[in-house]
Amino acid sequence: MIVVFWDIDGTLLTTARAGVFALEDACREVTGRGLDFASLKIDGLTDHQIAVAILEQAGVTPEDAVVSRFIAVYESQLPARLPLRRGRVFEGVHAILQHLRERRPDVHSMLLTGNTAAGAAAKLAHYGLQQYFEGGSFSSDTGSRAGIAMRALTAVREKFPEAMIEPGHAFVVGDTPHDISCARAIGARCIAVATGAYSAADLRSHGAWLALDHLPEPSVFERIVDTPAGAQAPAL
Repeated sequence: MIVVFWDIDGTLLTTARAGVFALEDACREVTGRGLDFASLKIDGLTDHQIAVAILEQAGVTPEDAVVSRFIAVYESQLPARLPLRRGRVFEGVHAILQHLRERRPDVHSMLLTGNTAAGAAAKLAHYGLQQYFEGGSFSSDTGSRAGIAMRALTAVREKFPEAMIEPGHAFVVGDTPHDISCARAIGARCIAVATGAYSAADLRSHGAWLALDHLPEPSVFERIVDTPAGAQAPAL
């Protein structure tokens, strides 16, 4: 059994920052202020960490109740905001996910994302990807990405209680050093793609098991996840 944990933003798709509109909505409703979000650096942060950063920038103490309210407004506004920008699913994503679903029943695609569950569902539904995933782990508090990774592994073990989930048979596909850290936290191998803010060289320097400019053809991706545990990443 092989498990592939997928990040969403910068890995599967880009919303072209349409989510910022929903963050602006939440900021105005919760803080009464409008901030300049043009320079907001959110790559690799979870939705709850983004909420904390915005609240602090607005001069509001990020108490748990305030963060929860911010997240609730953001989630409610996101579905209507996503169509305001022309985002897209990245090259190779549909083909790989479809290939795995049709031809590799032993490979299970799960989510490991800093999005909240509702935020992830909105994005996947908007871009037609929701049917490929069997569950996953999401941002549910202001904790670290490593905590999300540990919950992702627990979710797999609960979903497949009779299966032996070996660390060497788990992969994390992501686009930031945070995804590499998530993989390391659960003993998985990170397939890093330079479709976000980091180059393949950057991702390689942070310890990615394999760093690519973009996702490959389905047959090549299949060969990657079939690489035996402990082996070096294949030369592509």
